[in-house]
Amino acid sequence: MSKNAIIVRDIWKQYRLGQVGTGTLKNDLSRLWYKFRGKEDPFLKIGTNNDRSKKSKDDWVWALENIDFNVKEGEVLGIIGRNGAGKSTLLKILSKITSPTKGEIEVYGRVASLLEVGTGFHPDLTGRENIYLNGAVLGMRKQEITAKLDAIIDFSGVEGYIDTPVKRYSSGMKMRLGFAVAAFLEPDILIVDEVLAVGDAEFQKKCLGKIKNVSSEEGRTVLFVSHNLGAVKNLTTRCIMLEHGKLVNEGKPEKVIEEYLRMTTLPENTFFETKRINEFWGKEIRLTKITPIFSGGLSFFHFGENLQFEVCFQIHKCIVDKLRIGCTVSTLDERPVLSMMTSAVIEADMIGNRNYKLKINNLRLFPGSYKLSLSIGIGSFQETRMEFDVVRDALVFNIENLTESGNAVYNWRQDYGNVLHDHVDLQIS
Repeated sequence: MSKNAIIVRDIWKQYRLGQVGTGTLKNDLSRLWYKFRGKEDPFLKIGTNNDRSKKSKDDWVWALENIDFNVKEGEVLGIIGRNGAGKSTLLKILSKITSPTKGEIEVYGRVASLLEVGTGFHPDLTGRENIYLNGAVLGMRKQEITAKLDAIIDFSGVEGYIDTPVKRYSSGMKMRLGFAVAAFLEPDILIVDEVLAVGDAEFQKKCLGKIKNVSSEEGRTVLFVSHNLGAVKNLTTRCIMLEHGKLVNEGKPEKVIEEYLRMTTLPENTFFETKRINEFWGKEIRLTKITPIFSGGLSFFHFGENLQFEVCFQIHKCIVDKLRIGCTVSTLDERPVLSMMTSAVIEADMIGNRNYKLKINNLRLFPGSYKLSLSIGIGSFQETRMEFDVVRDALVFNIENLTESGNAVYNWRQDYGNVLHDHVDLQIS
């Protein structure tokens, strides 16, 4: 029976919004005195939960609330959630960068963390010197680090700059070296936040392969945070989901990811309000809702099938010209896949609500997660276009692979990127 590598018991983390401190020197000293004696902070207040989209009425916010879970030795745990859900805060507590407000953690073994680009690097030291520095922090002897030095440099791919101060590295080079150091210096627990998105596609593939190898062959524990749901699904053995600082789901990656996508692919009308960065959009014609139309009661599309959505909008002022709906599909890390408009036009000569089915034919997206943005206006992308409303990242949807073996799909991605299509057609009905 596997032993626990990490035990998290009732973790809470509170941050103060705005000005830090109690406001008076007397109260600040009193707080320090209580902390020195191991007493609870007398100025601790009950704050609101961690919802970054709403202005808090309190000065305090709970970044994490009542988090409980265990991680077995050799397990790869995926942690998913929206931006601001508390993922990075949790990893900082597990890495002992910060301490919890309440609760306790038990970590058995040496921990290596890769939370931000360049974490743990001294900018004035060379890459080689930083490797030795990071190894010393992990408690390794110089001989042990030297034995792995060539492998670290070779994996990172920055050999030409290894004797150059790290402050002259690009963010991608820092990430490359940082991951190589964290993976090859044999930590018992490897914690990786969403830093792999900085690297190019080739290095991301190497990193994901190394993470899998570290767990399956070397028996090390891995905590993996990523918005790349395909990578989370393929790499992890178990997954937890955070929402507003709370652990809301835990279990098999497929089930947790499906629940996460269900939450993010069924937006309410108010969801659109945060996606309009231009106050003039939506005055005359306003997009109100988009809903994916899945087959068979599922919550995702299959690779190779046509994508269908129901789009709702309101016409507040009659428009003589013909309207067209446009859509843009991109990956979660903002890489564009395609932009196109409907060939058919929409009459806008009557005020009221309109519902249309939007269908994208012949678009074969590589399995994974994607964002869809919407626009409605006059003209085309190639011509002078007047837009009445634009909603960025209106919807997140997922593509799943139908085949028993995904080899062919993965080969297509290597050849064509995220999409393989002959002639994409955007229709409305």
